[in-house]
Amino acid sequence: MSIDVSVDAGIATLVLNRPDVLNALDLQAAVRLEDALAKAAGNAAVDGVVLTGAGRAFSAGGDLRWVTQHPDGTAAGFSELAAQVHRCIHLIRQLPKPVVAAVNGVAAGGGFSLALVCDFRVLSETAVLRQAYTSAGLSIDAGGTHALPRLVGHARAMEIAAFDEPISADQALRWHLATRVVLAADVVAESAAVVREVAARSRESFAWSKRLLSNAFSSTLEAHLESERLGIVACADTPEAQARLAAFRRPAH
Repeated sequence: MSIDVSVDAGIATLVLNRPDVLNALDLQAAVRLEDALAKAAGNAAVDGVVLTGAGRAFSAGGDLRWVTQHPDGTAAGFSELAAQVHRCIHLIRQLPKPVVAAVNGVAAGGGFSLALVCDFRVLSETAVLRQAYTSAGLSIDAGGTHALPRLVGHARAMEIAAFDEPISADQALRWHLATRVVLAADVVAESAAVVREVAARSRESFAWSKRLLSNAFSSTLEAHLESERLGIVACADTPEAQARLAAFRRPAH
């Protein structure tokens, strides 16, 4: 299996398991990742997802050997693999539950982008991020150019794209590319803790917040305000909100 899946205490852990190629994604692995994400999205017992890699890497991105050996040529290989990976990216961004990248090692190329499109990133202190595309003569893919400027701003995103310098875990934290930096042995456990922390509040609240923030750069103010109104009404009708709002109905002493 190229993707190992386990569900425990409300957390679906997805492990990219191709350590011999630094967990690079070929077409089969990307299809299995999409399937695992879809199942997590539809499983009511799952509060959130932790995505990580086996061995010493999170992911080196697309499997260039698979791409360059495509029977219809390299461009066709990139087209087919990118289309499949993009389905995974879309699922992550639409998933109404927190998705945490547990970056246990190198995240480069598509692995860099994959980590960025997750809601949170917990990095090992020895992790290294690198976009890597432009050094290979390629443009950034897998949602990287959508997520990167939203996380670090346009100017820094341009620097990362142009110069392709490796980014250490400490640098990632300063640049808001990392949510937390922890010891290597604690990456997955800390990522699970992030899921539990979010889930302890309200699924509906997080789902609406994620949706609204994702759409913030593409909607007009009028449309966004209406979405906010619909969101707060929907959240207010949930048992979690009702229980917490009950305190405000009690008479003051």
